[in-house]
Amino acid sequence: MSNPFYKRVLLKLSGEALMGEKGYGIDPDTVNYMATEVKKAYDLGIEIAVVIGGGNIFRGVEAAEQGIERATADYMGMLATVINALALQNALEKIGVNTRVQSAIEMRELAEPYIRRKAMRHLEKGRVVIFAAGTGNPYFTTDTAAALRAIEIGANVILKGTKVDGIYSSDPVKDPKAKKFDTLSYMDVIRNSLKVMDSTAITLCMDNNLPIVVFNIRNKDSLKKIVLGEKIGSIVLREVKDDAGVQEES
Repeated sequence: MSNPFYKRVLLKLSGEALMGEKGYGIDPDTVNYMATEVKKAYDLGIEIAVVIGGGNIFRGVEAAEQGIERATADYMGMLATVINALALQNALEKIGVNTRVQSAIEMRELAEPYIRRKAMRHLEKGRVVIFAAGTGNPYFTTDTAAALRAIEIGANVILKGTKVDGIYSSDPVKDPKAKKFDTLSYMDVIRNSLKVMDSTAITLCMDNNLPIVVFNIRNKDSLKKIVLGEKIGSIVLREVKDDAGVQEES
């Protein structure tokens, strides 16, 4: 296969994905690896947007539990995503990928303000657009930001890069009997409280029929293979086919 299966994708990366084996912060080698994986897909001629979390630097929910007012803690977390976005931008630019960072919180010296039509124009011109600062609102996760931005720009799919190779019934690191799901419906995810994305993000995707592919970003070429249509990881769809045919969501 040489023709991309998807034309426009949104890649969701957690902040933790950038810290590698470190317990905190940004690992330069890991960021460079992520940039290389993005470039492999980019070189196929597809349009790529990225939403990145900030959990490697600051987690708003955890800070709120420790006494910081929740809205303030969430804004601090948004600033952490900007740091990660700039790190990824730097790594991509070094290997010849044109990028733009757009922030939901205005900071003109560092990034463009988020403007939907401008973001789409950047994608059409072959630039990778990195969306920073989440939605710009407290109480919303970067998963929700990924779903929102993907829908706004007309992405064909959300590709969620994680540390595991798909969606499991429980944590496969802690539970050796955890079952991996190749295909799930949105309602399966919600009913079983599976840790794919938060419920707001899943509902947004369900309402707009936007597929979600969960895969291990640490496996080389996995992003490229998914873009080419290979079945890697787990996919969340409106309908799930089994031996008896198609089962639609209730």
